[in-house]
Amino acid sequence: MFFRTLKTGCKVEELQLATKERLEKALVIYMIIAWRVLMLMTLGRDVPELPCEVMFAREEWQAAWIVSQKKPLPPNPPTLRDMILIVARFGGFLARKNDGNPGAEALWRGLQRLRDFTEAINATSQAYLE
Repeated sequence: MFFRTLKTGCKVEELQLATKERLEKALVIYMIIAWRVLMLMTLGRDVPELPCEVMFAREEWQAAWIVSQKKPLPPNPPTLRDMILIVARFGGFLARKNDGNPGAEALWRGLQRLRDFTEAINATSQAYLE
C-alpha cells in the first residue's frame, strides 16, 4: 500500500530530476507525505471517533470546516472520520452511500487543496490583523 501510494499519489516515477541528490531529497519528502496519507486511511478505518486534531493541525481542520461547511466553527473539533471525508471530498471523493472509505489518491489530492485553503485563510487573517 505504501509504495502504491508513493507511486500513484506522489507520481514518483514521473519525476524527472537531473541528479541523484535531487531525487533522494524528493523521495524523502514524498515518503513522509505517503506515510501521512496511509496513516489517515488506517486511523480513519480503525478509530474514526478520535478527534481530528490527532492528525490535523488546528489551522487545517478549521480551514477545511470553513471551506466545506460555510458556517461557524464548532465548539469541539470534528471526528477524524468527518475530517477525512471533508478532505477526501476536496480530492474528488463523492461519498455516496455505497462508496466505502476514501482511497489514497482522493486523500492525497484533498490534502494538497487543504494546504492551499489553510495558506489562504492564514494570509487573509494576517492581512486583517495588520
